[in-house]
Amino acid sequence: MKLENLKTTAGIDVAGKRVLYRADLNVPTKEGRVTDATRLERIVAGLEDLSRRGARIAILSHFGRPKGGPDKENSLEPVAAELAKLVGQPVRFGSDCVGGAAAAIVDGLKPGEIAVLENTRFHKGEEKNDPAFAAEVAKLGDLFVNDAFSAAHRAHATTEGLTHHLPSYAGPLMMEEITALSRALEKPERPTAAVVGGAKVSTKIPILTNLVAKVDKLIIGGGMANTFLQSMGVMVGQSLSEPEFHATAREIMTAAKEKGCEIVLPSDAVVAREFKAGAVSETVSVHAVPMDAMILDIGPASIQHMTAVLRGCRTLLWNGPMGAFEISPFGEGTFTLAREAAVLTKAGTLVSVAGGGDTVAALNAAGVASDFSYISTAGGAFLEWLEGKELPGVAALTR
Repeated sequence: MKLENLKTTAGIDVAGKRVLYRADLNVPTKEGRVTDATRLERIVAGLEDLSRRGARIAILSHFGRPKGGPDKENSLEPVAAELAKLVGQPVRFGSDCVGGAAAAIVDGLKPGEIAVLENTRFHKGEEKNDPAFAAEVAKLGDLFVNDAFSAAHRAHATTEGLTHHLPSYAGPLMMEEITALSRALEKPERPTAAVVGGAKVSTKIPILTNLVAKVDKLIIGGGMANTFLQSMGVMVGQSLSEPEFHATAREIMTAAKEKGCEIVLPSDAVVAREFKAGAVSETVSVHAVPMDAMILDIGPASIQHMTAVLRGCRTLLWNGPMGAFEISPFGEGTFTLAREAAVLTKAGTLVSVAGGGDTVAALNAAGVASDFSYISTAGGAFLEWLEGKELPGVAALTR
């Protein structure tokens, strides 16, 4: 992707223009109320900027996974009401995102006003990236701003298709995400480290394969570390592992050696016989895991070594926890490592970028999310960027 070709709305005259603003309003809700407004909060600055400059803003977004057309459960109407509170002004709601109902709402907007149009996935043409559907949506606007990096890994009508019909720009949140990820992966300050955790190697093979060619140190934890250890002949007892991926783990380690990337695996572990809060646990060498026990966290020697690795690095990319952090006392490895990264970031010696649902939850649990250089809310798009894939929604903006 030729990221240098990305254009923003800075300096563009948007006064009185109909701006189709693609956001990600796909937020958690319960009984018609938004339960986590993080994604909405992240677009407020972009909306306020366009509003101040006199744009007439029509927000496009998907929501949930509706089947076979409109349904109340997947309506964006309650999300529009929550967004209005955050932007501090009324937000109109359109009962469709194409056709007469949508046009009436958009054409009725005065400069600076905002509307949310109904769920784009109520139309099959959205996910099919149907050119005819994209053309119909495009009739509603004078220009297109994509501020939904979290949906940029999908080639849908309102992420990719609209760029064929309207002058197209990257929004500020889109640019934030791209800048942060480029800073961590494409043009980092070295040495660089990546922390990759989580349950399974199988879900992160492309990420690990891409990262060993990009970073200087690759710290592996969580259940996937068990598979790597097991592939080296280490007995991991009843721990979660994927024996069918031993060969893959060895291939990744060989590739890392060839690329000059040091893989850092746990040397000790916190083990228990039961997977539950408050379970009796003990710390053992990874070479002495009892046959009836399971590894649920990294041990103090591993923590000490891994924090030392971070202290020697200038850039950190983090995806995935080191252990079962949701259950006490198996979060200490993740929390201690995260706190060290936060201290180094605040001291100005480390650029830290993190993303992924479990990762954000773990950093929040450690109380350090706000201390990282950047936290991505992009989910799948974040992971595909780590895999080195081209994101259709970004690539379309570079044409």
